[in-house]
Parts: sequence; structure tokens; C-alpha cells
Amino acid sequence: MGNMLKTTLLLASLTGLLVIVGRLVGGLSGMIIAFTFAIILNFGTYWYSDKIVLRMYRAEAVTASEYPQLYGIVKKLATLADMPMPKVYVVHTSMPNAFATGRDPKHAAVAATTGILDLLSTEELEGVLAHEMAHVKNRDTLISAIAATVAGVISMIATWAQWAAIFGGFGGNDDEGGNSIIGLIVLAIVAPLSATIIQLAISRSREFAADEEGARICKKPWALANALEKLEYGSALYRPRRGDVQASDSTAHMFIVNPLKGGGLSNLFRTHPATEERIRRLRAM
Repeated sequence: MGNMLKTTLLLASLTGLLVIVGRLVGGLSGMIIAFTFAIILNFGTYWYSDKIVLRMYRAEAVTASEYPQLYGIVKKLATLADMPMPKVYVVHTSMPNAFATGRDPKHAAVAATTGILDLLSTEELEGVLAHEMAHVKNRDTLISAIAATVAGVISMIATWAQWAAIFGGFGGNDDEGGNSIIGLIVLAIVAPLSATIIQLAISRSREFAADEEGARICKKPWALANALEKLEYGSALYRPRRGDVQASDSTAHMFIVNPLKGGGLSNLFRTHPATEERIRRLRAM
């Protein structure tokens, strides 16, 4: 409940930031346009994000006869979680990772890389897939997609505002603060930065919640903790092989561990909580 409340507050903050940005650009009309734009994009995200992501990673739908271990684990977890059986996919890459997508439990997909299938034991893989099923059950894929969409709209409007300032000013008037230099600074720097920080905080909050729920589904928190430990180590050692599908910045938040390794940036810009803290919480269960 604590994680869900935190997520709700963060989403409300992100929406509020969108309203402020819209008002700075064009007053009341700018605010309405920003809202309308966000709703249209969210609708598209709701219906098509799963297909886009699966196609992006060239994920292959598999059957029980092709991958009996993977398919059997997902089927078992769906029963334990009292959920519909999601579609099962494999991504052909030596990168050890997994993700879930889909707008709700009835339209969900769980994907594992060939790298993770080679790396983890059966119980560890069960812990990972339980984490992904928890994301589906909690509709985290939709929450993350909405957060990413709104943050993207804020950054887009900020970019438009900069060009508008260069070629004749903002759409609003002085009374509304539409063409003030302070408004430009907020739009160009503060608003996109704030939106990104809030979006990543939402992602981290949902990862903790999925760890906890996943551990409850499989009843093996230690297995998920061990898997995370192996995945963190395996991801650090991972070197792309010929033919490997590569992760992108826009979808890094979907994986169980961050597939992209940064270089010493602040924790504010992590898509995932620190793996050590996730492991500590799981072992405390």
C-alpha cells in the first residue's frame, strides 16, 4: 500500500507539472492542449505499447513444446497468482534479463532472454518470472507507460517553447507569464529535468512493489534475491555478441535489472533501485 500511495502521489506531481508547463507556454489554452495531447498519447500507449516493445526486441512467441521449462514456470505462477495465462516470449540475446508488457492481465506477455535462461537455476528463474507477473498483476506496465508518456510530453513542449521563443515568443501573453525569461528557463531546464526525476522515481517504486509481490506469489523471496545477485553480476560482465538484440534507453525501465550501465550518475537518474537494497529487502522477508 505504501508503494502504491507513493506512485499515486508521484503521478499526480507529474500531471501537475504538465499543467504548469502548458500554462507557461500558452496560458489556459496551453494547459488544455497539453492535457489533450497527453490523453491522446496515453490512449495509444495503452493499446499498442506491448506490440511495439515486443517487435522492438524481435521477441519470439514460444509454446510449451519449444521451451517447456519457461512455459511451465509461467503457467504455474499464473495459477498461484490467480491470473490469466500470459503469452510467453523469448528474446534471442546473451544479455541476461526479462520483462513483462501488456495493458492488463488479460492482454499480457512475459519475455525472457536466452541469456537469463542459461544463467539462472529453475527456482531463480521462477523468482524472476514471479516478479514480472507481479508487474502485470499490478498493471505496472501501464503505469510506467503513462509516466513515460507524460514526461515525454513535458520535454516536447519545453522544446517547442524554446523554438517559439527564438522565432517570436511564446503563445501566451505577459500577464500569464507565457513569454517571460523565467518561463523559458523553467521550460528549458527545470521542467524536463523534474519530469525525468519523477518518472524514474515511479519506476523505482514499482520495482520494490513487484519484488515484494513476486516473492509472495512464488513464496521464495530468497530465490529472487539470489537471481538479482546473479543478474547484477552477469549484466556487469555482459558483452554484446553478434546478432544480440540491444536494449534502448526508452525501455530500460521495463527490465528486471537495468540493461544499460551508466557511469557514476546520481541515484536520482537510476531506472531501478539499487540491487543491493532490493536483495536486502527480499532476504529480510
